[in-house]
Amino acid sequence: MSKKDREIHDLKGIESIINQAEVCRLALSYEDQPYIVPLNFGYKDRCLYFHTGKTGKKIDILKKNPQVCFQLDTDLKLLPSENPCKWNMTYQSVIGYGKAAFVDDPAEKRRALDIIVNHYGTGKGEYKEEIMGRLAVIRMDIARVSGKISER
Repeated sequence: MSKKDREIHDLKGIESIINQAEVCRLALSYEDQPYIVPLNFGYKDRCLYFHTGKTGKKIDILKKNPQVCFQLDTDLKLLPSENPCKWNMTYQSVIGYGKAAFVDDPAEKRRALDIIVNHYGTGKGEYKEEIMGRLAVIRMDIARVSGKISER
């Protein structure tokens, strides 16, 4: 990290940002081609959880390369200036790296969906078998994570 004075060192601070964020951007790569997608998510025990359809570009990429990176942010505020070169922004952000895996066990899949639903404050859900059959759930085990804050 280039601006060490903005780095967040404690896991509680990083987790606070994760828990406040509304969107997680998941970065994937296949054959040296990057691909990034915004997703709804849930977080628990150093793992991120995502749900998606069972087919599509991100599914195809993850089957070939499960190494991923994520980014999320909160408290974005533009700070304009009379000098356009002096514009700035306040924010809190987190970037992490890890490995994605598909969740196939039905009980674990329901638990992961509850984690996602709870992230948005709506409590436990009831998941019909018909919907569960069409849904892919992805767990990202976070290997490295860093946080950054700008409060100018």
